[in-house]
Amino acid sequence: MSAPTPARGADGVPTSVRVAASWSWRLLLIAAAVAGCLWLLAALKTIVVPVAIALLLTILLAPARRTLQRWHLSKGLATAVSVVGLIVLVSGLVTLAGTSIVAGFQDLADQAVAGFEQFTTWLAEGPLGLDAAQLSQFADQIQGSVVESSGLVTGALGAATTIGHVLVGALIALFCTIFFLLDGRTIWTWLVNLLPVAAREPVHQAGRRGLVTLSAYVRTQILVAFVDAVGIGVGSAFFVPALALPIGILVFIGSFVPIIGAIVTGAVAVAVVLVANGWVAALIMLGIVLLVQQAESHILQPFLMGHAVSLHPVAVVLVVAAGSLAAGIIGALFAVPLAAVLNTILLYFHGHDKFPELGTEDHLPLLRKRSQLPGTLLWSGRGSSQDDTQDDQTGATDAAPASPASDAGQAGEHR
Repeated sequence: MSAPTPARGADGVPTSVRVAASWSWRLLLIAAAVAGCLWLLAALKTIVVPVAIALLLTILLAPARRTLQRWHLSKGLATAVSVVGLIVLVSGLVTLAGTSIVAGFQDLADQAVAGFEQFTTWLAEGPLGLDAAQLSQFADQIQGSVVESSGLVTGALGAATTIGHVLVGALIALFCTIFFLLDGRTIWTWLVNLLPVAAREPVHQAGRRGLVTLSAYVRTQILVAFVDAVGIGVGSAFFVPALALPIGILVFIGSFVPIIGAIVTGAVAVAVVLVANGWVAALIMLGIVLLVQQAESHILQPFLMGHAVSLHPVAVVLVVAAGSLAAGIIGALFAVPLAAVLNTILLYFHGHDKFPELGTEDHLPLLRKRSQLPGTLLWSGRGSSQDDTQDDQTGATDAAPASPASDAGQAGEHR
């Protein structure tokens, strides 16, 4: 029996080649679109980064603003009190700990360098008996790479983050935070109404779920970073009391870079204790660091985060690495929350609703085409609840999502 011949088209090209070509040009087009978006974000980073920071600050301040409103403050006054309170709190903490932190970080850097040098000496002279020349050459290469990278980073910072850029970014972040708190719903409504009518309802429902994911990530990450900083800082206070505060602050900042930040800051804490108190104290400090990080990974993260941010640790590491390669430290900080939000949104569009309890009863007012004169169209907005109710009854075809996401939303309504 002869082998079956592959199917071919009218032009003689095998079907498998035709399918592969179809997939190839689509994947290339998607890659070009992603590259274009990344290039645009990099070109507008002076605006994009402050807006992203403002969104995170809005998520943090929204509960405080709602609490103040329940205390019979107006929305504007509650927003002002929340923003001013945040500024006063941050300024007070920086002023309170500023002198000790600046002095402590210099000692921390010196102690960490000495600790790593002592570790390499032990590798050469200890029971492992590694070649001292190779270790020295390897250390010189690492030092040269760090110095070169530092020069590149310094040059980039000098060109892109001058005092003017920092001030402009701070003003943009403050301005956007205030108006996100005041008119976030209005801004979101305007953005959604730029889309075709059939896409507005699915995008709105997906956006609501993405915001819940982002809120869960921000609040949980802050709490986890605080727990890491307190645990490791208190542990280091038994060995290096003068450097406990700088170590705690370093751990708190580093914990915002998932997995990688915790490993690096924990290694710094162990190296400092190694120099100050020797190997036994360093091993005890290593046990404290591992205990804190294991408690974070297996207790805090699953308990607090739940299924809000369902990203596998491998995905987290790859996302952080890709973000750092694409945009440096800013990319590493924002990579995981961005990936988590996109994961929630894409799953919703494919019919999997991670938050069915939200339901789909929340609707945005739609902008309609209303004919004024023959041959002319005028876009007019509707904002009243009566109009929304009438549209739910008479214009359901415009607002109904023509995607599998509507099935997930309907399932959430019955829950």
